[in-house]
Amino acid sequence: VFEGRQLTYRELNQRANRLAHYLQSMGVGPEALVGIAVERSIEMVVGLYGILKAGGAYLPIDPAYPSERIAYMLENAQAPILLTQANLLDKLPPHKAQVICLDAEWDNLIAGQSMETPECKATPENLAYTIYTSGSTGTPKGVMNAHHGILNRLLWMQEAYQLDAADCILQKTPFSFDVSVWEFFWPLMFGARLVVARPEGHKDNDYLVQIIIEKKITTIHFVPSMLRLFLEAKDVEKCNSLRQVI
Repeated sequence: VFEGRQLTYRELNQRANRLAHYLQSMGVGPEALVGIAVERSIEMVVGLYGILKAGGAYLPIDPAYPSERIAYMLENAQAPILLTQANLLDKLPPHKAQVICLDAEWDNLIAGQSMETPECKATPENLAYTIYTSGSTGTPKGVMNAHHGILNRLLWMQEAYQLDAADCILQKTPFSFDVSVWEFFWPLMFGARLVVARPEGHKDNDYLVQIIIEKKITTIHFVPSMLRLFLEAKDVEKCNSLRQVI
């Protein structure tokens, strides 16, 4: 669910499959890094799943980052393909990657691809993502993680916290931080509902209270400093659907 849009599991799967087939036709497979510079949206979720279904690995690029940082990441990572949205094209610095707009170019490039699950040749040892550090102590560094590490984490979380179809998870962490990984993938592994917060929504406590109440969110993540601020928000006591705060 994102704002007024929603996808069933079947619809998400079919859209991700179509994107995966298109990416494979462009040479994406194991160890191939695909940049994704999009705002929080349905397209973000489809993009991440499509890259992984193609067998590739994703490089999340926050479009709110300074132009110099984005340029450095693209140059340093050498990702040959960049998924983005039409409204962000003018904000991206010069780069060498081939650009695909997940919104404006969907009908022309991707919609005609097969809805069937593509053959994925990635193994548990292959790269799943590269997330760059903040660079607060020097130059940002790309931190790589393989599928088996993520899978181990997600299966442990399920064993410890038990999601099911009655659960609803709010995805609010910027996807350039590793907490976002379990927010995107854990709920959809076990039949839960994934609600994606609006861009910059994670900074607005009144909005968070509103969406928790409206969508009956059961599971959410906060860093301690943000949780302290959230607990001071108006009507926070009405967030009675929450059963676990991580």
